[in-house]
Amino acid sequence: MASETKGTVVVALGANLGIAFAKSIGGVITGSSSLLSEAAHSFADTFNEVFLLLSLKKGDKPADRTHPFGYGKERFFWSLLAAVGIFVSGAGFSLYQGIRALVGRQPEPSTRDFTIVYVVLAVSLVLESGSLAKALTQVRRGAAQANRTALDFVRSSPDPTVKTVASEDTVAVLGVGVALVGTVLHQLTRNKLWDGLASLVIAGLLAYVAFVLGRDTKELLIGESADPKVRLSAYDVLVSSEQVVAVKELLTMQLGPAAILVAARVEFDGDLLARELEQVCTELADEMRRRTPDISQVFLDPSRLEPGDVERAQAAVARTAAELRELEGGTGQRG
Repeated sequence: MASETKGTVVVALGANLGIAFAKSIGGVITGSSSLLSEAAHSFADTFNEVFLLLSLKKGDKPADRTHPFGYGKERFFWSLLAAVGIFVSGAGFSLYQGIRALVGRQPEPSTRDFTIVYVVLAVSLVLESGSLAKALTQVRRGAAQANRTALDFVRSSPDPTVKTVASEDTVAVLGVGVALVGTVLHQLTRNKLWDGLASLVIAGLLAYVAFVLGRDTKELLIGESADPKVRLSAYDVLVSSEQVVAVKELLTMQLGPAAILVAARVEFDGDLLARELEQVCTELADEMRRRTPDISQVFLDPSRLEPGDVERAQAAVARTAAELRELEGGTGQRG
């Protein structure tokens, strides 16, 4: 999966770099604001792919003394920077170009200029579509494994790299379409208003994607819980054990795209000896990892129940089950 993710990012990087230079040259020659906005968009995506490749390298570092849970959250940090890059470099420059086209004075493009714009946009559309197809192939494969729709998988996936590339490529294809429509209307009406509006729409698309990616990555960075399927699976392991009286509390946290921490306060059978309790905890942790290989850390705290603990734990499980049913389209299937 990691090699496939890296391949997806590399394909997007190569496509965006070539497209960025083509759009820049075409935009300078023709003075097209929408084409220059798309050039800024592609350059922003190129730098973002560099961030994502860096995150893949840094996130794979093993745990050490200063980072006992590993470096998985590096992936979240660099993806957050990528979202900021989309907003500042892409949306900001596109907004500037749109305003400039609406209020500035520029020479009317010639037929040759429009032809250049069409050629550049056509080549860009082909390359962007190829990169998007690569990203969507990985998304569909991951969605099938998680028993989710592709859209739900992208929304809930703890891997911000694939999510960022898929979102960027989708907006890139939409942006080329918007620039194409704006150019056609500009040529037909001879009114630069359409060129400026196209740039503003592109700015809006980029700002929206940057906001969504930044919001989701921030949640992972500050300690978002694991997928509800993982939480229910861990809970099932605990309550199915004959040595467990009740589960007081179950907490999870995503330590990285493929690393999950599980911590639980559990009341065990009071007749267990210390050595037996240790063996039971080890067996429970092993069973959790068998069901969910991404679980990397398990902490079980023997604890006596207080009034209301069981009800609160059951209510939390019910909410998690409802969340899972919503993600899986109401099927209620559990892994």
